[in-house]
Amino acid sequence: MRAHPVFGDSLIAGFLAMFDLLAMVAATDMVRASTLFFVGMLLVVPVVFRRKYPRASSYTILGAGVIQLFTHGGLDGGYPLRPADFALAVALYTMVAFVGRRPAMVYAGWLALGTVVWAAWRIQATTESVFFVFVIAVIFGFSWALGEFVGARRAYHSELEQRLKLLETERDQQARIAVGEERSRIARELHDVVAHAVSVMVVQADGAGYAIRSNPELAEAAVRTIADTGRQALTELRRLLGVLRSEDQSGTQWAPQPGAADLAELTENLRTAGLPVRLETSGSLDALPAGLGLGVYRIVQEALTNTLKHAGSGASATVRIARLDDRVELEIADDGFGTPHDLVAVSGGNGLIGMRERAGVLGGSLEAGPNPGGGWRVRAVLPLAPS
Repeated sequence: MRAHPVFGDSLIAGFLAMFDLLAMVAATDMVRASTLFFVGMLLVVPVVFRRKYPRASSYTILGAGVIQLFTHGGLDGGYPLRPADFALAVALYTMVAFVGRRPAMVYAGWLALGTVVWAAWRIQATTESVFFVFVIAVIFGFSWALGEFVGARRAYHSELEQRLKLLETERDQQARIAVGEERSRIARELHDVVAHAVSVMVVQADGAGYAIRSNPELAEAAVRTIADTGRQALTELRRLLGVLRSEDQSGTQWAPQPGAADLAELTENLRTAGLPVRLETSGSLDALPAGLGLGVYRIVQEALTNTLKHAGSGASATVRIARLDDRVELEIADDGFGTPHDLVAVSGGNGLIGMRERAGVLGGSLEAGPNPGGGWRVRAVLPLAPS
C-alpha cells in the first residue's frame, strides 16, 4: 500500500462503499435512491485519491457531508448516519498526516461546527444528540491522534532520508576529491620519472651519436648511462602502474620511495650524464618525514632535469639543502645560457607547475626565476610540520 497508494486507498473506499450500499438498500423507502447514491459517491470516491490530492479530496468529502446535512441528515424520517460518513474521519486523518497541523485544525473546526449544527438542528433530541456528538468526537479524536502519529513518523523518515542523501552526496564528493588528488599525485610522479629519465637518455644519445666515431669509449659510456637510466625509469614506472592495476596490491612489487638521502645518487647520475652538479647539505636529512623527503627529492630532480634540458652545453648546477629547526630550504641554481626557462614554462611545460604544486601540497612555497648574474634559480621552503 505504501508503494501503490491509490490501490491501497481503493481498498479502503471499496470497504466503505460495500457497507454503505447495504445500508442504502434499507433506507430507500425514506430517502430517494438517487440522493443516497450521489452523496455516497461524493463521500467514498475522494478517498481513492486522498494521498495524491489530500486537501481537495478532504474538502470534497466535507462538502458531501454538508449536502447530507440538508438532504437526509435528520433523525425522524431521514438517514442521520451512514457507513460512508467514516470518510469524514479518514479525511481528518489525511489532513493531519499529509497536509499539516494548521490546515488540519481549520478542517477540524469545520467538522466540529457541522457536527454541532447537525446535532442541534436535525437530531434535536437531547439524549440522542449528546450520545451522537460524544461518539463522533471520539472517532474524530482518534483520527487526529493517528494522523499525528503517522505524520511524525513520515517526518522522521523524510528527515532520515534527507540525511542519508546528504551523507551519500558528501561521500561521493569526498570520493571524487580523493580520486582527483590521487590522479594529481600519480601524474606528478609519472612526470618526474619520465621527464628526468627521458631527458638524460636524449642528452646521452646525442652525445653518443657525436662521439661514436671519434671517441668510441665515451660513446660506450653514454650508452651504458642510457641503459641504466632506462632500467631505473622502468622500475619506478612498474611500481606506479602496479599500484593502479592491483586492487589488493598482492602482485605489486614494492620499491622504497626515493628520499632526501638519495640525492647523492641522483647528482652522481647527472654528473655521469654530463651535467656537473655540486651538492651542499647542512643538517641531518636522514630523519625527514617520508612525504617531505620525497618532495625534496622530486623538486631537486625536476629542477636539475630542466637544467639538463635547457641550460645549454657547459652549464653546471649547485644544489643547496639546509635543514633548520622548523623547515627545510632548497636552492637549485645553474649558470646556463640556453633556452630561457620562463619561455619554456609559458610554452606549456609542466615542470615548474608541478614543483609549485608539490611544494603547496607540503605546505611550503616555491620561487623560480632567472639569476641576476645569469642562469636559473629555484628556491623552495618546506615546513617540517605543515599547518
